[in-house]
Amino acid sequence: MKKVFSMIALAGLALTAWSQTPLKLNTYSGTPVERYDGQQCDVTADRYLFNGWNTISLPFAMTEQEIDEALGHGVRLERLVGVTQQGADIVLNFQDCKAQGLQANTPYILYYPGETGTKKLQVSTRVESKESRVTMTTGGGVEVTFGGAAVKTDAKHLYGIRVIDNVDAKFTYIDNDKALFYATRCFISIPGEQHYNLTVNHLAPGELTSINEIAAADDIVDVYNVLGMRVAQGVTVSEVNNLASGIYVVKGRKIIVK
Repeated sequence: MKKVFSMIALAGLALTAWSQTPLKLNTYSGTPVERYDGQQCDVTADRYLFNGWNTISLPFAMTEQEIDEALGHGVRLERLVGVTQQGADIVLNFQDCKAQGLQANTPYILYYPGETGTKKLQVSTRVESKESRVTMTTGGGVEVTFGGAAVKTDAKHLYGIRVIDNVDAKFTYIDNDKALFYATRCFISIPGEQHYNLTVNHLAPGELTSINEIAAADDIVDVYNVLGMRVAQGVTVSEVNNLASGIYVVKGRKIIVK
């Protein structure tokens, strides 16, 4: 009986050791994490961050507390919640979501207020291997994808945040054959040959609401996009809810139509 018990105990120790496999994530060329999928790992990632806005997507989650411990309390984390369009101008609506933490394989923009350089992210967490992207369609029918690079990726014909523009998180079209996105960075992709002017709109937590919260069912309202251009005049609440997915302004307040 003692021998059987000892074997069970040893098996349990082996399982515990396996569940805490150390993983060093390469944030330059990328790390194949498929074999770690679903495992609890001690993860370390040395990620270069610029002072200002950066992009980030990781194959593991971090809590708000872990983000603050690694990068400082002044860090901001925002996710894409909507896109609106007026001709060749597309507004990317990003909302502060730091309180919910950083979710695995989700693309974000991240504001780092500290000194430019390599920062160490070190957590014990579950590793997940899956595609990192969010796709939304503007009212004009343009498909906008915000995706993360799991490995070093050719950047030509994509949109990215250049260091020179990172104060405003401006996404710029890339036509350089030699440009690359290193692993854990994110980009915007838009199909077709037309180039668009992308502007980022930063939303505070809870800033978005629904039309039903600010107008009665029989109210007649005008609807504007976040550039201040009127997109609908004299419409009802139900007609507002039938607009293309995106962020709009009604009665001076920003609303989201899903």
